[in-house]
Amino acid sequence: MLKNYLKIALRNLVKSKGYSFINIGGLAVGMAVAMIIGLWVYDEFSYNRYHENYNRIAKVIETGVFEGRVYDGGEHTSYPLGKYLREHHKDDFDYVIQSSWIDAHILAYKDNKFTKNGAYMSAEAPRLFTLHMLSGTRDGLKEPNSIIIAESVAKALFGKENPMDKIVKLDNRLDVKVTGVYEDLPFNTEFRELTFLAPWDLYEATQNWVQTARDEEQWNNNSWQLLVQIRPNATFEGVSEKIKSIKMQHTPEARFLNPRNYLLPMSEWHLKGTWDDRGQPDGRIRYVWLFGIIGAFVLLLASINFMNLSTARSEKRAKEVGIRKAIGSLRAQLINQFFSESFMVVFLAFIFAIVIVAFALPAFNELAGKQMTFPWTNGYFWLAGFAFCFLTGLLSGSYPALYLSSFQPVKVLKGTFNAGRFAAMPRKVLVVLQFTVSVTLIIGTAIVYKQIQHAKNRPVGYDRNGLITVEINTPELSSQYNRLRSELLGTGAVVEMSTSSSPSTFLGSNNGGFSWPGKDPNFHDNFGTIGVSHDFGKTVGWQFIGGRDFSRKFSTDSLGMVMNESALKYMGFKEPSEVIGQTVKWGENPYKVVGVIHDMVMSSPFSPVHPTLFMVNYGWANVINVKLKPGLPIRESLDKVAAVFREVNPGSPFDYKFTDQEYALKFAAEERIATLATVFAGLAIFISCLGLFGLASFTAEQRTKEIGVRKVLGASIGNLWALLSREFVILVIISFLISIPTAWYFLNNWLQKYEYRTEITWWIFVAAGAGALVVTLATVSYQAIRAALLDPVKSLRSE
Repeated sequence: MLKNYLKIALRNLVKSKGYSFINIGGLAVGMAVAMIIGLWVYDEFSYNRYHENYNRIAKVIETGVFEGRVYDGGEHTSYPLGKYLREHHKDDFDYVIQSSWIDAHILAYKDNKFTKNGAYMSAEAPRLFTLHMLSGTRDGLKEPNSIIIAESVAKALFGKENPMDKIVKLDNRLDVKVTGVYEDLPFNTEFRELTFLAPWDLYEATQNWVQTARDEEQWNNNSWQLLVQIRPNATFEGVSEKIKSIKMQHTPEARFLNPRNYLLPMSEWHLKGTWDDRGQPDGRIRYVWLFGIIGAFVLLLASINFMNLSTARSEKRAKEVGIRKAIGSLRAQLINQFFSESFMVVFLAFIFAIVIVAFALPAFNELAGKQMTFPWTNGYFWLAGFAFCFLTGLLSGSYPALYLSSFQPVKVLKGTFNAGRFAAMPRKVLVVLQFTVSVTLIIGTAIVYKQIQHAKNRPVGYDRNGLITVEINTPELSSQYNRLRSELLGTGAVVEMSTSSSPSTFLGSNNGGFSWPGKDPNFHDNFGTIGVSHDFGKTVGWQFIGGRDFSRKFSTDSLGMVMNESALKYMGFKEPSEVIGQTVKWGENPYKVVGVIHDMVMSSPFSPVHPTLFMVNYGWANVINVKLKPGLPIRESLDKVAAVFREVNPGSPFDYKFTDQEYALKFAAEERIATLATVFAGLAIFISCLGLFGLASFTAEQRTKEIGVRKVLGASIGNLWALLSREFVILVIISFLISIPTAWYFLNNWLQKYEYRTEITWWIFVAAGAGALVVTLATVSYQAIRAALLDPVKSLRSE
C-alpha cells in the first residue's frame, strides 16, 4: 500500500512540474538558509570549548564609574594584582596566569625569519589552556630561556628537522630553547593566534619597565592580562565577590573611579565580552539572537509557501476525492495518501537543502569569517532535520488529509462543492506575514548600511592615504631613529617618517593626574596619552585649528604638548587661544601647549573621540609611521622602503600595515553583519516571491473561465491585469503598514548602542515599501497577463 501511495504522489509531482518546482525549491532554499544559520549559531556558542577546563577558566576584568557612566576597563590589569591573588587567594585558584598581550614577534632560526603572534605567560599557562603537546610537556616554560611553539611554526622554522632543544632567536635579542611543540589551536578559540609561548620570568627579566612595575607595586599601571582557573569547588560569582575591592584597597587615590575587579568566565568571552555604559552585558550575543530569529523566519516563510500551495492545490483534487470514495476508498486511506505526498515533497526538499548547504558553505565561510564544516557525523543535526521534515509534512498535509477526506462524494461529483468564502483567508494571512518579515529585513539592512556609511564619512582628522606603520619589536629599530629617517627620506619614495607609542588607528594608553590653570580641584581627569617624535604631525597630516606643530627649532618642544579638540573642551576651554602657551603639568613634569588639532578618530568610528594629549617622547616609541610619496607606484615605493629596513634591521622581515586598511577593519563586524543580513533578506524576498508566483498562477488558473467571460464582455488586458493583481497588492500594502512600526522599534533600539549614529529617515521606509510593491507586481504580472492573453474560446469551449 505504501508503495502505491508513493507512486501516486510521484505521478502528481510530475504532472504539476511548475508547482512541484516552486514547492520543493522554495522549501529547500528555506531549509538551506536555516541550516547555514544554525551552523553559524552553533559555531558561535562552541567558541573556546577546545580547552578542557573551559567551565573554570576566566579573565580578571576591571570596571568602574567615571563621570556617571560605567566604564569598561576590560582585561587590562596591574602587575601586583596577580601576585596578590597568588599569595592571598590560594584556595580559590588552581592557576593565576600573568600574561602579556598576544602580539607580533620575530622568530629566527638560521636563515628562516618569520613574524609570529605570541605572548609571554606564566609557566602554568600550557596547563590552563590544556595544550595538546606533540613534543615535550606542558611544563616546558619552567626553564627561564625556553619557548614552546605551535606545530605550524615548527614546520615553518625547522622544516623536517626535530625542533626540540633547538635555539631560536626571539626579536633579534633573546636566545631561547624550544622545549615543546603543541597542536595549533582551532579557529573557534580566542587564542587561535597564539602560535608560541615564552616564560613570564624571561619577560620580566629583560624588560625594565616590567621590573619597575613589580618593584614599585604599580597598581595603576594596567598593562597586562590576568587569566585564572578557579578550583572545582569555587564559583565565579563567589570568587568575584572576594576580589572585587582589592584594587580599591590599594589605590585610595582612585576612589572616584570606584574600580572593581571580577571574573569573566571563558564561556562569555566571545558573546558577552563587552558592556554598555549602563554596565549591561553587550557583544556578539545580540547578533547571534538576530540571525537565529532571521533563520527561523526564513524557514517559516518557506514553510508558509509550502503550506499555502499545498492547501491551494488540494482544493483542485476535490473531485478526485469524490471518485475515490465512490469506488470504495476509506477515509483512512485518503488521509494516508495525502500525508505520503506531503512527506515525500518535504523529504525531497531536505535532500536538496543538504546539497545546497554542502556547495554554499565554503562561500559562506569566506563571507562570515568562519571555518565551519558540514556536520555529517552529528546525530543531533540529523535528528533535528528529520524532526523538522516530520512536523512540516504533518502540518502542510493536515488540511488536505483531514478536510478533503471528509467530503461527501455525492456533493463533490454533482459539482455543488464550494470551499467557502473564507477558505483563502488563512493563505492571505500567511502572505501578509511573509512580506511583513521580508520588508522588515529590507528596512533593517538599509539602516545598517546607512549607519556604516555615516561612520565612514566621518572626518578622521588626518590623512590615511599612503600611510604605513611598522612595529618596533627589535632593538635595532628602536635605537636608530635618525639613521632610519634619513635613509628613508633619501629614497625619494617617502615624504616623512616618525615614531609614536600607538598607531593612528589605536589609542593605546589613558592616564589621569594632569593639572592646568583653572582646573577644578574636584575634577578627576582622564586623557588618552600618546608619545610621538617631532615629525609625527607632518607624517600623519594633522589638521590644526590653533597654534603650531612640534619643531626641532624650539628646544622647549622636548616638553611640548599638542592636544585634540575634545581635550580642549574637556579641560573647559572654548578657543585654542585660551590654552596655547599654557603649562599643563603631569605629575612633576610641566608641558607647554603649542597647538590644538582637529579630533583624530583613533578608536571606534562609532564613538566620540577621547580627549587626547600628544607629547614628544622618543622612549615610548612602539611603531614607525611612514608616509609614502603620492603619485609613485605603491609596489615600487614599498620595495625601496623595504630595502632600507632590511639594511638597518637585517635580522628581521619587513612587515608593515596600511593605515587605511587597518581603519577599514574597524567596520568589519558591522559590514559582515550587513552583508549577511542582505543575503538573508534577499533570500527571504526570493522565497516570498516564489510563493506569490505559485499563488498567482493558481488564482489565474482557478479564474480561467471568469477571465474568458470578462473578455467576451469587453474587458481589456489592463482591466484583467488589475483585477488579478489587486488582491496581492493590497496584501503587500498591509504588510508594509505592519512592518513600519516593527522595523522602527527594533532599529531604533539597535542604533542606541552607537553614540555616533545616523538617523532613521522616512525615505528608507518608502523605498522599501515601493520596492516590495514593484517586486510583487513583477511577480504577479507574468501570470496575470498570461491569463489575460488566453483565447476566451479555448477557456469557454467546455461549457
